[in-house]
Amino acid sequence: MVTVRYFAGAKAAAGRGEEQVSAADVAELKAVLAQRHGPALDKVLSASTLLVDGLAARSGATALPAGCSVEVLPPFAGG
Repeated sequence: MVTVRYFAGAKAAAGRGEEQVSAADVAELKAVLAQRHGPALDKVLSASTLLVDGLAARSGATALPAGCSVEVLPPFAGG
């Protein structure tokens, strides 16, 4: 299990700030989350940066070790 934390628009699309998910890698995680929460979150995920234990996941093949944290950071306006 991994802990997924949502921020900004991702939090609104998921309807929660955090949840536990079972997934082996980033691609599987995105598929599980899209199935669980629908097209609104799927769209946000496609534009978001995912941090796995604080490091940007650049590939769907990025492994998710048990107990890790994944932060979903959608693009933010401003600067």
